[in-house]
Amino acid sequence: MKTRATAYPIWNRFHRSPDDPLSLREQLVRFFRKGVADGTLQPGIRLPASRVLAQELGISRITVSGAYEQLVAEGFLEARRGAGTYVAARIAKQKPLSSASWSQERQRAPVSVRAGRLVGVDSMSMARAAWPLTPGLPALDAFPYALWGRLEGRFWRRRPTPDLSYGDPQGFLPLREALAEYLGAARGVVCNAQQIIIAPGAQAAIAIATLTLTDIGDRVWVENPGYDAAYRSLVLAGVTAVGIRVDAEGLDVDDGRNRAPDARLAMVSPSHQYPLGVTMSLARRLALLQWANEANAFILEDDYDSEFRYECAPAPALKALDGDNGSVIYIGTLSKLLAPGLRLGFLVAPDDLIDALCAVRNGTDHRVPMPLQATAADFIGNGHLGAHIRRSKVLYAERRAALLSAINSEGSGWLTMPTASTGLHMVTELPDCCNDQALAAAARMRQIGVTPLSGYFVNAFRTQRQGLLMGFGNTRAESMKGAIRTLCRLIEAGSKSSSIYSGGDRSNNESLTMTSY
Repeated sequence: MKTRATAYPIWNRFHRSPDDPLSLREQLVRFFRKGVADGTLQPGIRLPASRVLAQELGISRITVSGAYEQLVAEGFLEARRGAGTYVAARIAKQKPLSSASWSQERQRAPVSVRAGRLVGVDSMSMARAAWPLTPGLPALDAFPYALWGRLEGRFWRRRPTPDLSYGDPQGFLPLREALAEYLGAARGVVCNAQQIIIAPGAQAAIAIATLTLTDIGDRVWVENPGYDAAYRSLVLAGVTAVGIRVDAEGLDVDDGRNRAPDARLAMVSPSHQYPLGVTMSLARRLALLQWANEANAFILEDDYDSEFRYECAPAPALKALDGDNGSVIYIGTLSKLLAPGLRLGFLVAPDDLIDALCAVRNGTDHRVPMPLQATAADFIGNGHLGAHIRRSKVLYAERRAALLSAINSEGSGWLTMPTASTGLHMVTELPDCCNDQALAAAARMRQIGVTPLSGYFVNAFRTQRQGLLMGFGNTRAESMKGAIRTLCRLIEAGSKSSSIYSGGDRSNNESLTMTSY
């Protein structure tokens, strides 16, 4: 016969905790569950009757009975008619683990190499919408809240039962039709709804395209410096990112041919390079298309905020020059046009890639909620997006002018005047030997959201080019001068104490040196 319940005192270690958010019954269930799992309650041991245990612990018999019933249902205990309640005999014996051995067990299973390379590699992870000069954000205070709410309410009021299923694997057809019309008129991209796939943001679209077009170990051109979110997608896809120099004309195609002539893919932002802000010249665009044709490679065009150009008309998309070659996969997003929190992007691809892209999109479950797709379809299709962009350009021009004025008046001698005339951010260079990462960290301590330029370089690129990305899209004009004045005071103070100045290599990480604070 098994040891009698009264001779086995393990349950006497149970102590009720009034501060525990769990009920007393749930605390007791957790106690027994842990004892069975770690082996301190051996299989086959008989437990006290509910009345006896309740008396020993000073709790209600109903509480004990309820805990026993739940543990029996979960398979930890078994009730034998007329014989009592026992720890389930079929549970394998466990060697009790001390806290030290448990720690050792945990250390034997490290995270994957992919995950390890991504830790701390995210320029947006520290962004705060309320902080001035935070890049990557449109004017959230100008979002059309009331209109968007009415349009989404219209979706729910019509009781859209069929639209609550999984939906079309390419995305909501009316949204794709509205996007095709918009892209043709605004970006010169001639396409139809069947060539568009909806995704939850540009980064998801990049991931879908990368997984579709590359295999593990393939080499991919990325701009150097370049967009860190694109890099994260490449790391997770298992490909090798090769940093290609960016100059005043955009990505240097000759540098790409020298570094990785066999690359399968090139990831570029030709209309407004991120982070430098340059526009790729026509000569470079034609050279890039020629390389893709000769190498049987593809180009991912990230066209994230090119609608906002302040001194001339927006440059046409690279996709508009591709013609029938099918070398360019166009990626767009509403993150900069409306709000990044919507998580709505899309890609435009040649007909012969659509089935494969859809298969990957479904395999990764990169789907967009139907209410969001339907609302966006109404918003774009009824002309609201175009009107919103026109209003936003006026606002951004005002905020951009305020930032330039602040740099001119407050930053003389410390900050270089930016020259880019597109998008929602600017890059300003810093004095020689100024460590932009230390300066950005100090600025963030004062709730100023600038990010360091050196954090966007690829392949441990050693650079003396230090700078700051300053977003003006979500910063009110009246906040610019104070933020710039604070930055300049930090630089000046650092020049006296060497707190933000350093020499030597500032970027020692493998692959992409990303901002880490």
